[in-house]
Amino acid sequence: MRRNVEVKARLRAREEALRAALRLRGLGPVCPVCPVCPGAGQGAPQVCPGAGKGAPQVCPGAGPGTGEGQKPPQVCPGAGQVLLQTDTFFRVPRGRLKLRRTQDGRGELIFYERPDSAGPKLSKFSITPTADPEGLQAVLSQSLGVLGTVRKERLLFLLGQTRLHLDQVQGLGDFLELEVVLRPEQSEEDGQRVALELLQEFGIGEQDLISGAYLDLLLAQGDNGDTP
Repeated sequence: MRRNVEVKARLRAREEALRAALRLRGLGPVCPVCPVCPGAGQGAPQVCPGAGKGAPQVCPGAGPGTGEGQKPPQVCPGAGQVLLQTDTFFRVPRGRLKLRRTQDGRGELIFYERPDSAGPKLSKFSITPTADPEGLQAVLSQSLGVLGTVRKERLLFLLGQTRLHLDQVQGLGDFLELEVVLRPEQSEEDGQRVALELLQEFGIGEQDLISGAYLDLLLAQGDNGDTP
């Protein structure tokens, strides 16, 4: 199984987290290479729609991409990649099993095991892609039963060996998630050090950390996410 070190936290200010992500990537508040930003390539670069004061915006020339089966929306290079994800969790005797559907019509079946504790922790996981997520979901729902569904818009940044997610989760709000992808020679402690350093960069305190999955938070408030 593959390994990473993961941690989730509630976001108090999504815009501040976005600016911190841009800074860590070595990008300023302007979009240096976006071909569709107004005025790009004409003198001084224009402010990137993804780097302004509000929530990151899709580039003006990227076109729509807001639903499953549509082309993934593209954002300005400085603002990461927007992913629209629907995760359906199934009943299993150990670990967690979920089917992830994305806006391009494809899916991934993901099994993982990790402690339900706050702070950076080791996650062991396996992923297999599927070109027929609807058919697979029907089979798994009938055979295992469904626990619930999580719908989110994810803004993805790659920071070295770490996947940074700024998530807007339906019914829950804004979160930050770090996935430190461990190399074969690295230990859990190595990944935890990387995660803790990044949490400090984003100003995340212990009081903001959460345990478990987004589904656990939904279920705790009596919502299994079945309503789109």
